[in-house]
Amino acid sequence: MKGKSGRWAIFSVIIALVWILGISGCAGTKQAPVTDSSLELLRLPQPQTTGGKPLMEALRDRKSSRNFAPTPLPPQVLSNLLWAAFGINRPDSGRRTAPSALNWQETDIYVFTEQGVYLYDAKENLLMPIANGDHRGATGSIIQPFVKKAAVNLVFVVDAGRTGLIGKTMSTADRDMFSDTAVGFISQNVYLYCASEGLATVVRGLMDREALAALLHLRPEQRIILAQSVGYPGDQEEKKE
Repeated sequence: MKGKSGRWAIFSVIIALVWILGISGCAGTKQAPVTDSSLELLRLPQPQTTGGKPLMEALRDRKSSRNFAPTPLPPQVLSNLLWAAFGINRPDSGRRTAPSALNWQETDIYVFTEQGVYLYDAKENLLMPIANGDHRGATGSIIQPFVKKAAVNLVFVVDAGRTGLIGKTMSTADRDMFSDTAVGFISQNVYLYCASEGLATVVRGLMDREALAALLHLRPEQRIILAQSVGYPGDQEEKKE
């Protein structure tokens, strides 16, 4: 009986730990962003989740490019791009196309176009308006003039308010490492989608983070990690929808 009692005690502890970890991993509350009423909300078409190049061919063609045509991305391409980056691929659980520690899902994708700045809502498959006007240049530095020409610039922002376990089983440095790694997975998803669809892309780290944070109305616990430019290659004719 003592053996059984001991095993049940251990089992109970394991269950409790799993429950605590699950709650901690999802405990962060996603706060509503500050939106711009002068810019319209954009509902994206349903993402196309089939087709494209085989994985090995996409890996073969994966590369960075800083040469962009000014052609806008059609809504369907933008929807597919964002779904590939960090969309929901398991609707029953809400889990995403890129991993995150303890399923924190702490990364937000801000989308900069010629019309304005939007926040990608993967659950509703829409773009929430954040700032009216063309702010693509704010996503880069003086040595990156091409950012003003790329159809889309993505800015990856992690929200520490949606993470957990700090001071218990991991340090702040550990948490930041996990969040930075999660952004790396998302960026690579963008690279592979672009390689599959013949789009140009380059991930970037140089930008005025303070000015960009002010434009996006970020809270102190939100941190800009990387930006990524996406568009049609500059050496090909403009594509039509």
